[in-house]
Parts: sequence; structure tokens; C-alpha cells
Amino acid sequence: MNNGMHSLKEKGMMVVNHITHKRVENIKLSEEQLMEVSTNCNRCHTTEFAKWKSGGHSIDYQHVFLNAKHNSTEQINFDCLRCHGMFFEGSVADIVEPLKTKGPWKLKKEEMTTIPAIPCMACHQIHQLGLIKTNPDYADPKAIFYQKKNVISELSFYDRHEKCYFPVSELPKLNLWNGILAVKVSDDPNMRNCVQCHAPNAQHQAGTSDDSTPRGVHEGLSCMSCHENHSNDAKNSCKSCHPAISNCKIDVTKMNTTYVDPKSPNNIHFVGCNDCHKEGKRKKPDANIRLVNKNKLMAFIQKH
Repeated sequence: MNNGMHSLKEKGMMVVNHITHKRVENIKLSEEQLMEVSTNCNRCHTTEFAKWKSGGHSIDYQHVFLNAKHNSTEQINFDCLRCHGMFFEGSVADIVEPLKTKGPWKLKKEEMTTIPAIPCMACHQIHQLGLIKTNPDYADPKAIFYQKKNVISELSFYDRHEKCYFPVSELPKLNLWNGILAVKVSDDPNMRNCVQCHAPNAQHQAGTSDDSTPRGVHEGLSCMSCHENHSNDAKNSCKSCHPAISNCKIDVTKMNTTYVDPKSPNNIHFVGCNDCHKEGKRKKPDANIRLVNKNKLMAFIQKH
């Protein structure tokens, strides 16, 4: 009944706005309405919805705010809702108690237990600008590749504080540092969405806070190079780039990294050659030695 009255009210306002020529730009849905929309996503995007359901981004309020291990090491704070529960109309104090590093913790409303903390609309804006699709020139099949234009990404980030979406093309590229050295970050605009939540600390130091930006042998790669859309699964990522046997003559899927074992000291996001090759890379010979060797080679060629 409440939803019916709300619907009638909304439709009535549409009629009033139409008659008075009032243009409404910022239409907002409540969290409850968004959850209904998310359920409807499954009607057409069944595969995507199933992948999301099987991945970590389908986590609910219970597993976010009642995680004893996390809550005891990092106090629940108001910024938690920036990435988890960004559509909740209230503060984190209205969700869980106590806001301390000592529990036990409980949700204030039992019905919030299974609400998704990162629904589809966290990354997907319902209405957005797009490009009209056109057919290629079938008379010249070889030119079809060159005729294709870059398509605007469908991803957007919902900013809880601004209460609006920012397309990934408008999000800033991450500036990341490993000590005093700059880390090369992928130009993939979709990755800018990832780092809004999987971000480093205020000093932009790599590997801090929730940062997982690739470094080491994977520096410069995008998150999307390894993680599948929606499910975030990376099980088949190695096969996408690597041959069966690496330069080290070892199957990369069996190397001592967190890809194989979560307890490995070599995080797959940050692993470098020296992590396994403790002796380091083979040093290049001194410049003077290289010059002497070059002169010897030239003398040998001239003599023979």
C-alpha cells in the first residue's frame, strides 16, 4: 500500500511538472527502490547478475558491518558508507552498534541483514549519455576495423556525498608512489572506478589501505586485464597473457604467489622478479668493459 501511494504521488508530480513546464534534472530513488530495480536487472542481464552474485561485490550489510576481524582492527566510521551502503539514507550509526573496536556488534534493523552493500547501481548509472550505433561499410570489410570509434564506457561511480554519478571519463587517474618512485598506472578509464574504493592512503603509497594496483612484473596493467567483469574472477587471467611455461621455465599458475596460495608471501598484485630470485638480476658489465669487448670484437672482424 505504501509503495502504491508513493507511486501515485510520483506520477501526480510528473503531471504537475509537465503542465507547469518544470524540468526536473536530479531524480533520486530511495535505497528500497534501488533494491527493487537491482532485482529487475536479473530479468534481462541474467548472466551478468549471476556473475555479480558469485563475486565479492554481492556482499551484504551483515558481512560488511558484522565482520569481527575487521571491526576489531579498524573502527567502524562514517566513511565506510562511501563504498559499502552508499545509497543508505542515514549514517553508519543508524546501521550498526557499537562504533567501537570491541564487540559484539549487531545491526540495528534485522531486515538489513541481506541487503546488498554494493548493488548494480554502485557502478552502473540507469540513465546516461551514449553514442548512436551505426552499421559499418560492408562493401569494404577490411576497413571496418578502422571505422570503429571508441565507445564511451558504461561505468560510473556514485558519490554518496555529492549524491550523483561521475562517469569514469570524468574521474581522475590515480597518482601512485612506491616510496619516492612513481608507479605506472594503467590508462584504462574503467580502472578509475576500481580505485575509488580500492584506494591507497592519503599519501598515495602503493599497497597501503585497500590499494591493489599492479606493481612489480605486472606494473601498468589494468584491474580489468585480470579480473572478469561483474564476477571479478581472475582464475583464467594467467592464461590470457602468459604462455604455458614462463621465462623461468616454470608454469606461472604454480609459482609461489597468492594466485596459488593465499598464505604466500608474494602478493600477485605486487610480485617482482627479486621476490623469488633473491640473488637479484644479472648485472650489466661496466661501461669500460663493454667498450673493451666491443673493440676486441671489431679487431677480430677486421682481422678475419
